[in-house]
Formats: sequence, structure tokens, C-alpha cells
Amino acid sequence: MQKVITILSSLLVSVVAMAQSNKGFQIVERAGEKQVDILYNNKLLTAYCYYDSSRKPILFPVNTVDGVTVTRSYPFKNVAGERTDHPHHTGIWLNYESVNGLDFWNNSTAIAVEKRDHYGTIRHQAITGKAAAGGNNASLTATATWIRPDNKILLNEASTYNFSVKGKDFIIDRTTTLTATDTAVMFKDVKDGMLAIRVARELELPSKETSKYVDEQGNVTTVPPASSKEVTGMYYSSNGLKGDSVWSSKGPWVMLTGNKDGKDVTIGIVDHPSNVGYPSYWHARGYGLFAINPLGRKVFSNGKEELNFTLQPGQSTTFKYRVIIHSGTPLTSREMNSLAADFAKSK
Repeated sequence: MQKVITILSSLLVSVVAMAQSNKGFQIVERAGEKQVDILYNNKLLTAYCYYDSSRKPILFPVNTVDGVTVTRSYPFKNVAGERTDHPHHTGIWLNYESVNGLDFWNNSTAIAVEKRDHYGTIRHQAITGKAAAGGNNASLTATATWIRPDNKILLNEASTYNFSVKGKDFIIDRTTTLTATDTAVMFKDVKDGMLAIRVARELELPSKETSKYVDEQGNVTTVPPASSKEVTGMYYSSNGLKGDSVWSSKGPWVMLTGNKDGKDVTIGIVDHPSNVGYPSYWHARGYGLFAINPLGRKVFSNGKEELNFTLQPGQSTTFKYRVIIHSGTPLTSREMNSLAADFAKSK
């Protein structure tokens, strides 16, 4: 009997030790599935995914600390009642609509074969670093290439994702450096760019009208109305604007509040003072696209500004953004100002 008790005690100690060792962040690489899972207390917060079908690396899905998924599932999974527009809107991503005349933003498996020579692809290359030994912080670094349809590399990308949990906030700080190869690279002043998240249906803004959106290649997407019974979202900007009026405004941050799965959720995006075009224009749409575009000027300013940003061969530029995924009572402007001020101090 004493021997049995000893064995059971040892097993209990092992289980407790294992549970304790899994507290905080863990990074689990699943190369066969082309993703790297970011876990916190054994629960998935997000994953770095480089699926062939996404045409770019993404963070997908994105969850709150208490398990509410804030990103849309389509096109990877069909969910009843969810929109099926814009198949290139996947998770959290970073790319641009016009790079040396190629559209990286709108590329997806939905593009007709005869049109694919107008689109660019961001191809994951390697996971170059990862750090997570429990605790409330983790990091992942990865490289990628921005390529033409003929596979010529226009840009080399190096990205670092710093993940942290502070109370009910899941914070993602992304730093991306883009370096031109042997060709000058021009980012034409256009509407679609650069860091974005496509949110779940419940976090869209209510709308009364059907809308149509046209990309650079002339493809038209129709988005139907959405009532407040279906959706609960509302944008708030650092400059005091609200709702659809946030689109085309400038400022260091914007947040989107709403309710999903019976819980209040806030998603905040923060610009960094070191970025080109700071403070950026916001490409925040009521139908669920929440984006910040530092290089688009003309469409947002009604033609008063224009910026065609160019990198010469070998030249680099770096973009830094903070994304806050908050669960619970919506964040206030004061709290967002504090998060933005803290991010502005980072180098």
C-alpha cells in the first residue's frame, strides 16, 4: 500500500509540475501544417500561418485571452452567417495594393488564371527565431520575400512579432523591415494597405445600405447591409471621430469595440512615430476591414496629398505597429493613449 501511495504521489507531483511548466506562453511549430502556434496557458491566442492559399503570411485566428475569436474564419472555414466577400482579407496581415504595379493586397486563390500576372505574392522563407519560456512575453521572427509572378524577388522582408499578455490585454507588436533587392521599388499612392485585420461578423458596424468595392484591377465586390441585431461594432479614433467617419481620418490610433459570444471586445491598432507617413490615414470599413495605410494619401485627402514612396536598390524601411486584443469593459481613449505612448517609447 505504501508503494502505491508513493507512486500516486509521484504521479501527482509530475502532473502539477507539467501544468506549472505550461503556464504562460509557449510556441509550437507545426511545419507540416505551415503554421506556428502561439499558446498562452495552453490555449491558442494566434498562429503565424504561411498557407499557400493565403498568398502571404498571416496571424490566424486571433483570440482574446479568454478565448473569443475576433477574426473572420472565411475563407479557411465556413461559418453560418459570416460574410464571404474579399477572400484576401485573412486574419492579421501586412501588404500593399501597388508595388511596382503589382497588386499584393488583393491576391488570393479567387483571382482568375488569366489575371494572375497582375498580382504579387509574399512567400514565407524561414522562422529565424522564437522565444517563449512561460511567462507573459514571447517573440517570433520570420523572413519572407515579395515576389513577382515570374518569381523575381522585389523585396526581402524580416518581421518580428512580440507577444505579451497584460491582464485582459493580448498585445501584438509587429516590426517589419522591407529591403529592396537589385531593383528600385515604388509603392504607388493607393487606397489598400498596409497593416490590417478582418474581424468577425459580430464586430462589424451596422449599415443600412448595400455597398460596392472595386479593386485596382476592376473587380467588384458587393457587401449587403447589416443590422444592429446582427452586428455590434463601433470605431473610435484618437481625434474624437466615431463610426464610419473614422475612414480617411489621420491619427496615432483607432479602436473598434463590440460584443461577441456574450463578451465585450476591443481591438486597437497603434501607429509608431518612426513609420513613414506618421500619423497614418485609417482605412477602417464598417463591413469588417480594419486597416492602417501609411503610404496612401490621395484618396483619403481628396487629392490634396500624394505620396509615391520609393526604395532604391538595397535600401530599407521599417514599419512598426501595435495591435491590442482586449476582453472585458471596452478600453477608453485614456487607456488607448497610454498604450500608444508606451509603444512610442519602444525602439
